[in-house]
Amino acid sequence: MASTRTRLLAPLAAALSLALAGCGGLSATGPAASGGSLADAVSLEGQSYTVGGKDFDEQLVLCQVAIAALESVGATVTDRCNTGGTQVARDALLGGDIDLYWEYNGTAWITFLGETTPVPDEQEQYEVVRERDLAENGIAWIGRSPFNNTYAFAVQEDEAERLGLETLSDMAAHVSSGRPGNVCIETEYANRDDGLPGLQQTYGFQVPAPQVLATGAIYQATADPNQCLFGEVFTTDGRIAQNNLRVLEDDRSFHPNYNASVTMRQEVLDRDPAIAEVFEPIVAALDNDTMTGLNVLVSGDDPQPPRDVARTWLAEQGFIAAP
Repeated sequence: MASTRTRLLAPLAAALSLALAGCGGLSATGPAASGGSLADAVSLEGQSYTVGGKDFDEQLVLCQVAIAALESVGATVTDRCNTGGTQVARDALLGGDIDLYWEYNGTAWITFLGETTPVPDEQEQYEVVRERDLAENGIAWIGRSPFNNTYAFAVQEDEAERLGLETLSDMAAHVSSGRPGNVCIETEYANRDDGLPGLQQTYGFQVPAPQVLATGAIYQATADPNQCLFGEVFTTDGRIAQNNLRVLEDDRSFHPNYNASVTMRQEVLDRDPAIAEVFEPIVAALDNDTMTGLNVLVSGDDPQPPRDVARTWLAEQGFIAAP
């Protein structure tokens, strides 16, 4: 039986798919976005921004959202989406190679600010990250998304039911028992403080030989328990529902909150502070179901270009004019 979350996402994905089909198939280098509620409130005429992003589907969508939003208010935008992994994108921001990108506050708290204990309250974690990253690194954080794309582990639903797997403690006990089952993770998770090393310490187990796969490959591989019994996933990825995966409860609250914000150097914000007014309403509109629905369209069975998905959603919300 489909989960409630799956049933809720289906109409959203279907509606966006129909809208994409009716927009004439925007090309990757189509006309700049214009009009809409953002342009009614803000003008960034004469400003230029280089927009970057990380190298997975959700970030590709968010990067294209930022580009279209800035175009719609008259800014000149250089597309540097798919900049690289977390550290590459962060270094590009700090070094001035890009002016802004979307980042997750849990990543900043653990990886950039060197903390080890997550802050349970989403707003409190956002505020402390925003204050410290600005004071220590000169990075401004704009808005906090309602969606929380944290790390998790998933198991194929039937297999989870058969083995009685509900929590990460169950996963730790299964792995420690020596029973069969591969643990599949992506390269970045293998070495992050908020990844496998910390997970093993918190839950008191050791993965003897984790299988390292590309991020996108994990979902399909976990759908076949013979390939991956446990797969590391992102909680807002639409492929969780598509592949009938059960997300295991993080019963010791190891993984931090990963709400997203637009991050930029303070000097970029100071150049024209109205840029914050462009992004604040967009960030606020991205809840878990919305972000998951957008991700389904990019990484699902009939993938759409991230640019098209981003612009169609922005137009449906009235942020930009319809293409």
